[in-house]
Amino acid sequence: MTYDYLIVGAGSAGCTLANRLSENPAKRVLLLEAGGRDWHPFIHMPAGLGKLVSNRRINWDYLTEAEPNLEGRRLWWPRGKVLGGSSSINAMCYVRGVAADYARWAEQTGDPRWGWDSVLPVFKRSEGNAEGADAWHGADGPLTVSPLRHHNVLSRVFVDAACAAGFVGNQDFNAGAQDGFGFYAVTQRNGARCSAAVAYLRPALARGNLVVHTHAQATRVLLDGARAVGVEYRRGGQLERAEAGCVILAGGAINSPQLLQLSGIGPADALRGHGIEVAHELRGVGANLQDHLDICTLVGSTQPVTYDKVNDLAVALRFLLRRDGIGTSNVAEAGGFVRSRLASDERCDLQFHFVPAMLDNHGRNRLPGNGYTVHACFLHPHSRGTISLLSADPLAPPAIRPNYLGDAEGFDLKMLIEGARISRHILAQAPFDAFRGAPILPAAGVESDADFEAFIRHKAETIYHPVGTCRMGRADDDEAVVDSELRVRGIDGLRVVDASVMPELITGNTNAPTIMIAERSADLLLAG
Repeated sequence: MTYDYLIVGAGSAGCTLANRLSENPAKRVLLLEAGGRDWHPFIHMPAGLGKLVSNRRINWDYLTEAEPNLEGRRLWWPRGKVLGGSSSINAMCYVRGVAADYARWAEQTGDPRWGWDSVLPVFKRSEGNAEGADAWHGADGPLTVSPLRHHNVLSRVFVDAACAAGFVGNQDFNAGAQDGFGFYAVTQRNGARCSAAVAYLRPALARGNLVVHTHAQATRVLLDGARAVGVEYRRGGQLERAEAGCVILAGGAINSPQLLQLSGIGPADALRGHGIEVAHELRGVGANLQDHLDICTLVGSTQPVTYDKVNDLAVALRFLLRRDGIGTSNVAEAGGFVRSRLASDERCDLQFHFVPAMLDNHGRNRLPGNGYTVHACFLHPHSRGTISLLSADPLAPPAIRPNYLGDAEGFDLKMLIEGARISRHILAQAPFDAFRGAPILPAAGVESDADFEAFIRHKAETIYHPVGTCRMGRADDDEAVVDSELRVRGIDGLRVVDASVMPELITGNTNAPTIMIAERSADLLLAG
């Protein structure tokens, strides 16, 4: 069967596209998802995200290659493998970035449609803000954005401590001024997770022109010369094919460049090295990988008010019956943005997430007792990495090489040291006096830059924001993979629509911008 649009990947971008493109009843849409349906109850109970950490049925469970600047460690990269993608397993923080981010996108693509004045209306159209519409927010969109229904007492203490440390309070990180500390708005509806699958895909499933195949992993894009004509995919142990007038890759910053390379589109020498016939050379496929590297500061709590030891059954029952309490928490309840003394432009360059529990190694290393954690990440890393093939086997994971702290000038490391020092400074303020126990990570003796450097190289991890591996750019940019309308250069009928097209990381979390990209792409497709 031939479709008008074939979308590979039912994550944040894919669900958005499936909804918007199928709004036209004359267009037939096929959506392929390698994972299954989002039936797991812990997906929909926000605090259940901690229970999803090791569930490989809904997680790609990637590992990087050995990172040379992080003691050769292989870092864990969880990515959603389920309807909704990573929006079904993330911490639901709704952050758009700032106007200067999109000014840079517009400059790098040569297209003012990626500037702030153009993307803000798209954000607002997408958003269903529970507190109503205003100059910054929309109230009628499918993606419900709400204040958290539950805050741990320590989250309020953290915000107070940040203010005591000299930073300002901020009640809305998406209303012009981003700097300061406060509580995150979250993608939740009535206390439950509002993933892209809930917001966009679920309302569209009844449409007769939308077909969704789960457990369908794409293995290559089918080409007829310089035109994409369909996709080959594995489903139920069998290889199947589907044809389409337009093929859209929405697998994210890892899967989209991997699929292009498996299809013979990418760096020619690397493809030939795996015995893959080169259909079209695009050197930038898999390059320009960027991610927010994160360092955690952990302190013990003298009072048992944290989330380290809670009655899981009681939390789940209260959530099911009342839609309130700890079950509605996104765990990373409070945070903030800082323009540090090292900032190179007007944007904030450090972001913080506070968790009223001890999180070591993504929460997979359970520590005894009670405590709390501050995440700090440098928002505009200079380091660049790659996604490449390990083999021509489409079911094998790709080689993920983020090259963390790999910038020649060492600025990324300086910024993480700054973030760790600010974290410790905030936690030392008076509002924490009634709760502060012994320092856990880093240890009390860590004081010098050399000490912090060793700590970071030993403990830093991703905070889950990979982008850039199919970046958009100007027509004369030989390293750009897609143009400003997200069309793959040199291949007709093929687009990439996901976080991989971002030329640079934005100032914050990447989920809301990914949905905005898909909304904008749907506009372009339907207009053309």
